[in-house]
Amino acid sequence: MTDRLTVESLSELTASHDAPCLSLYQPTHRSTPDNQQDPIRFRNLLKQLDKSLQQRYSSTEIKQLLEPFEKLARDPLFWNYSQDGLAVFAAPHFFRVYRLQQTMPELAIAADSFHIKPLRRFLQAIDRYQVLALSRDKFRLFEGNRDTLDEIFLPKSIPHTIDEALGNDLTESRHSVSSYGGVGAMHHGHGGRKEALDVDDERFFRFVDRQVYEHFSKKSRLPLILASVKEHHHLFHKISHNSLLMEHGLTANPEGFKLDELRKRIWEIVETQHQQRQSELAEAFAEAKAHQLGEDDLKQVAAAAACGRVDTLIIEEGHHIEGRLNPETGIVETAELSHPEVDDVLDDLGELVEKMGGEVWIMPPEQMPGKTGVAAIYRH
Repeated sequence: MTDRLTVESLSELTASHDAPCLSLYQPTHRSTPDNQQDPIRFRNLLKQLDKSLQQRYSSTEIKQLLEPFEKLARDPLFWNYSQDGLAVFAAPHFFRVYRLQQTMPELAIAADSFHIKPLRRFLQAIDRYQVLALSRDKFRLFEGNRDTLDEIFLPKSIPHTIDEALGNDLTESRHSVSSYGGVGAMHHGHGGRKEALDVDDERFFRFVDRQVYEHFSKKSRLPLILASVKEHHHLFHKISHNSLLMEHGLTANPEGFKLDELRKRIWEIVETQHQQRQSELAEAFAEAKAHQLGEDDLKQVAAAAACGRVDTLIIEEGHHIEGRLNPETGIVETAELSHPEVDDVLDDLGELVEKMGGEVWIMPPEQMPGKTGVAAIYRH
C-alpha cells in the first residue's frame, strides 16, 4: 500500500506525468484517539481536490482520478498504522503513498506537476539515520530521527536469516549445532568446528552488508548505525563496503530493548556525531566566507545557484520566504506572483542546488550560521 521515500522517489515524482497531478499532504497520528480524526481530515482534503478538478474536468474523469484516494479512505487497516505524516500523489495511471516520520502541513493541490517541496525538506533533514540490528543468525533494519524510530519491514525477496541467506551452503558444523538447540550455545567450541562457524558468520555478514547497501543505504544515503554485541562489530566493520556505516555503534544486543529504549540508546550515539556534523558545516561556511567562497545574502546565493556554483547549501529549519525563484536567472520573484501556502524561495533554492549537483542540509535555528536563514559554500 505504501512506498519507501528515497531520493529516487523524488526523481520519479519530478519526471513527466500526464495532467492533472494531485498532491495531498496531512499530519497523521500513531495512536487512538487522535488517529480517529485522520481519515476525516483526509476526506476533507479530497473535497478540496474535487473542487479544484471541477474547473477543468468532467465528473467521470474526476471519479477515476479520485478512486484510489477513496479506496485509501475506506481502508481501516491503513489508518490504524499511521506514522506522523502522510503524502499521496496521483496522476492518470500513477498512484503513490508515503508514510512519513514527520508531521506535514495540510495541503491538497491539483496542478500540472506534483508539489514535492515538503518531501524534499524531509529528505534534507540532517538528523535522520538507519540502524542495522545484527546477530549471527538474522538482521533487522530501522529508520529514525531524534524523536522517532520505526522498523523497516524487509520484502520477502530479501533473506533476513542466515538459513535463508546461505541455505545449503551452511557448513555441517552449523547444521549440527542448530540441531542441538541453536548456534549460540555451542559457537565457542574448539578447532575445526569453531573455524567453520566463523566462516559462516563472515559469509552471512558479507551478505547482509551487500543487501543493506544495495537496497537501502544506496537509495536513502542515510548514516548507518550498527547495533550488535561487541564481538560482531570488529568483523562487520572489517568486511563492510558501505561508506555510510558510522564508526561508532551500539555494542549491545538490540533484541533486549523495546523500540523507544532502542531509539534513546541510538540517539545518544548519533547526537554527538550529529552535533559534530553541524559544527563542521558551520565552520566550513565561516572559513569559505572569509575567503570569498561563502555567502549568506539570498540574492547572491540564488544567482550563484543558477550558475551551478553552490556546493553546499544550509537552510534554517522552519524558515520560510514567500515567493518564487526563477531557476534560469536566479532572480527572486515577488511574493505577489506566488501561492503563499505553496511557494517558498528557500525550497526553490534547495531544489535548484540539488539539480546542479550540490548538497542541501536543513539545520536548527540555534546551529544556523548567519541570520538570514540561508548559507552557501561555493565550489570556486
